[in-house]
Amino acid sequence: MKQNFYGRSFLTLLDYSKDEITELLNLAAKLKAKKRAGVECLPLKGKNVVLLFEKDSTRTRCAFQVGANDLGMNVTYLGPTGSQMGKKESIKDTARVLGRMYDGIEYRGFKQETVEILAEYSGVPVWNGLTDLYHPTQILADFLTIIEKFGHLDGVNFTYFGDARNNMGNSLMIGCAIMGMNFTACAPKDLWPNQELIDRCLELAKESNATLKFTDDVIESATNADVIYTDVWVSMGEPESVWQERIAKLAPYQVNKKLMSLAGENAIFMHCLPAFHNTETKVGEDIFNKFNMEAMEVTEDVFESDQSVVFDEAENRLHTIKAVMYATMKEDK
Repeated sequence: MKQNFYGRSFLTLLDYSKDEITELLNLAAKLKAKKRAGVECLPLKGKNVVLLFEKDSTRTRCAFQVGANDLGMNVTYLGPTGSQMGKKESIKDTARVLGRMYDGIEYRGFKQETVEILAEYSGVPVWNGLTDLYHPTQILADFLTIIEKFGHLDGVNFTYFGDARNNMGNSLMIGCAIMGMNFTACAPKDLWPNQELIDRCLELAKESNATLKFTDDVIESATNADVIYTDVWVSMGEPESVWQERIAKLAPYQVNKKLMSLAGENAIFMHCLPAFHNTETKVGEDIFNKFNMEAMEVTEDVFESDQSVVFDEAENRLHTIKAVMYATMKEDK
């Protein structure tokens, strides 16, 4: 590989350059092609990884587990009640124990500080499967999907609707700034990313010729967008009491057919999932009963439309996560 990834952790895209992210995306595309062609690839056979989850997930767990198996590795899953980290054992001590037994650690949970401590003390690569601040593996999957649809990232007009200060809003802004995309965050002003992170991304944007824009103008933001992206309005772990206030604030930013009609002719709709687009889930049913809304951040007709690439993104979690594990664990000889 051109870049030196071996032994590095993957905690935030801020730690990686445009060239490095490009190489990871190229590697993911190659691994995807091999898997679809039925070509066995076991470069990490005999290695062991542990998946340390404080928050449950479908895509993250499956992508890491299948990806590790595809690369020849053995996997241990420790769910929210599967370890003593933070309860009877400190994060530092947990890191040092796991680092003696495993060749890599994935963490999905709450504090960014936790994944950083794991990386500092474990002595092995640590991968961020999601924290309250960042979700870097999802961004790689999103960008691979965009490349598959448009052939490039440079100059793509990317608009994010909703809570722009959550882990997805932060990470998408960072990724777009690094990769030379035109990023718009369309949200109420009190839900924009924090100014310190915006300033850092503006500096990155100067290097890549990206543009960053923050607005509450829905029509302007949707017009001529190549990508329309949204996420849940209330993140995992937030109390139920937040729903009413958040719905009232974000209802004008719902992605629906009218909004999509303003976007570019070949525009795509993206969402990291799960999405509240109907009443077929327990949460969706509760929302309908309490707020009389059949959908939240995206309507059913957009979610199920030909413009929707949400399941391409979901599949690409596997291939991009495989690329991260391969790159950080395979020693070039």
